[in-house]
Amino acid sequence: MAKAYWIAAYHSVTDAEKLAAYAKLAGPAIEAGGGRFLARGQAAKAYEAGLLQRTVLIEFDSVAAAEKTHDSPGYKAALAALDGGCIRDMRIVEGV
Repeated sequence: MAKAYWIAAYHSVTDAEKLAAYAKLAGPAIEAGGGRFLARGQAAKAYEAGLLQRTVLIEFDSVAAAEKTHDSPGYKAALAALDGGCIRDMRIVEGV
């Protein structure tokens, strides 16, 4: 079974306090689901239509594990705390 990667690319942060509240809940929920943070922070360089914004890369053992974590009560609580505190896109991609 291929690993999976949860990629969140932030376009803008509109409320730093909400983002901090989200992070406090999201980290433990993701780790409880088997997620391993591989990269987290400001982009070092951006090309084409990329933005020099926060990017997060998390590895899971499978797409199913990543989806289960995203849909978990713990992560749903983190999303509720985020409540519009940023604009981002998030994807789950199967590894090769």
